[in-house]
Amino acid sequence: MSPEIIGVLGIIILLILFMIRVPVSISLIIVGTLGLVFIRGWDSALVQLGTTPFSTASSYSLSVIPLFILMGMILSFSGFGKDLYTAVDSWIGHVKGGLAITTIGTSALFSAISGSVNATTATMARIALPEMKKYRYNDALSTSCVAAGGTLGILIPPSVILVLYGILTMEPIGKLLIAGLVPGILQMLLFMLVIYLMVLRKPSLAPVTAKKPLKVKMKSLNSVWPFVFLFALSIGGIYFGYFTPTEAGGIGAFGAFLLALLTKRLTWTDFKTTLNETTRLTAMIFFILIGADIFSKFLALSRIPAVITQTVSDLDMSPMAIMMLILIVYFILGLFLEGIAIFVLTLPVVYPLITMLGFDGIWFGVVMIFVMNIGLLTPPMGLSVYIISGVVKDVPIQRIFKGVIPMLLMMILCLALVVVFPGIVTFLPNMMK
Repeated sequence: MSPEIIGVLGIIILLILFMIRVPVSISLIIVGTLGLVFIRGWDSALVQLGTTPFSTASSYSLSVIPLFILMGMILSFSGFGKDLYTAVDSWIGHVKGGLAITTIGTSALFSAISGSVNATTATMARIALPEMKKYRYNDALSTSCVAAGGTLGILIPPSVILVLYGILTMEPIGKLLIAGLVPGILQMLLFMLVIYLMVLRKPSLAPVTAKKPLKVKMKSLNSVWPFVFLFALSIGGIYFGYFTPTEAGGIGAFGAFLLALLTKRLTWTDFKTTLNETTRLTAMIFFILIGADIFSKFLALSRIPAVITQTVSDLDMSPMAIMMLILIVYFILGLFLEGIAIFVLTLPVVYPLITMLGFDGIWFGVVMIFVMNIGLLTPPMGLSVYIISGVVKDVPIQRIFKGVIPMLLMMILCLALVVVFPGIVTFLPNMMK
């Protein structure tokens, strides 16, 4: 068989492994190694299998991942999330759909520290859903807010997924982290707008709560300053050129630990759980990167990326038309595959094509995040919806999926704005020192 045919068969087998829920890392290692065996032989495949784990895991750029994860885990297990929700609620809880809008705002602020969809969604589900249930909010509205707010976790910096994209594409990680800030805020505002309009049209969805006195509002700010301080310190340090992303992660993790220690929020049991969860999540990501490296080498030898790039360059289509086709393919993949699986499967093929067409690699990273987020809310995959369904047993999952439709429309609108006006993504990274 020719290398191209072996490459196509490898991709098909990989997709089958993903769909039968074989772990992403194991699937990549198996297919990548066997592909190298068929193209180059056992000796070359075993050499790659022996050297890639060390060369990948020892990369300095990967050290940023456990540090940002640790920072988010410490703040999550320290209970700062509930205080943050209370603070935001005291300022905007009285407007139409106030608690739902509060959930979106709190998710955005918590995302600025956690950098994770799962952590943000699970935390907000535990905090916000009981409050909205107490005030008789519509189930579909309350659950859709938590699901949509959780997607901000991989858009607003520090985003572990954007770090992963930077490692896979060699784009500068600092610029990628900053690039997600403005689109994340824009997405948050669109979520808030659609909630307000829905409640304005149908007030029974969200009963109005009492307005808090100014004294209560000012006092609530005491619980917000740790998030603002850590965000300004870590992300601001990257933007102004004082820290590398790894240094910012270290400072952020140490700052979170210090805050939890000084406020006596972190018990010894919680601290051990924090370290355990950080280790587990970091190990999973490292295994995925090792598998992605082996699979990328196999894919490069199969010549599939080169053939696709040449074929597309010969098409009589505009770069934007080709981009639209790529986004449609990504949307379809997002219905069936988890986001990281899509990254490692497609980037070796798509990234060279994107850069050849003249698109900015950093901009495309943020665009991919938007497509991934849409997949998090759409069936049959809908990971964020399943997380909420696991927390709220009395709300049918069909009602949650129906409730997120307005949020999905806002995500598609935000994606369209980012595609039409790429400066939304690129202007902050271009101004970095």
